[in-house]
Amino acid sequence: MSMTDPIADMLTRIRNANMVKLQKVDIPSSNLKVSLASVLKAEGFIKNFKVIADNKQGVLRVYLKYIDEKDSVINEIKRVSKPGSRVYVGSDKIPSVKNGMGIAVLSTSKGIITDKTARETGVGGEIICTIW
Repeated sequence: MSMTDPIADMLTRIRNANMVKLQKVDIPSSNLKVSLASVLKAEGFIKNFKVIADNKQGVLRVYLKYIDEKDSVINEIKRVSKPGSRVYVGSDKIPSVKNGMGIAVLSTSKGIITDKTARETGVGGEIICTIW
């Protein structure tokens, strides 16, 4: 089965596992997904992640993070730029998510970075998703 939007699949798997309070979720791996997971870890939205090698493309195992047993760190995770509707912004038009409480993840010429880093370095790009 071919998948048209693997990033949306990753975000949906994280969102669904988060709702039922799973400790970890397995996602088919890719370089873009690993970069996205490293940004989520650096910003404190997930505990950790690791890439498990198999005979195919590999598995990205994401360990989710919770404040306590009923509150999760991720309140909302939403895909912005989709395959049918790409959303690009310049460095001066990067949106602020929940007045700085959340982050927007951008794909830029400098790699996968947060909205804050993109503003500091003065680069724009494609908005992959927003998280808060």
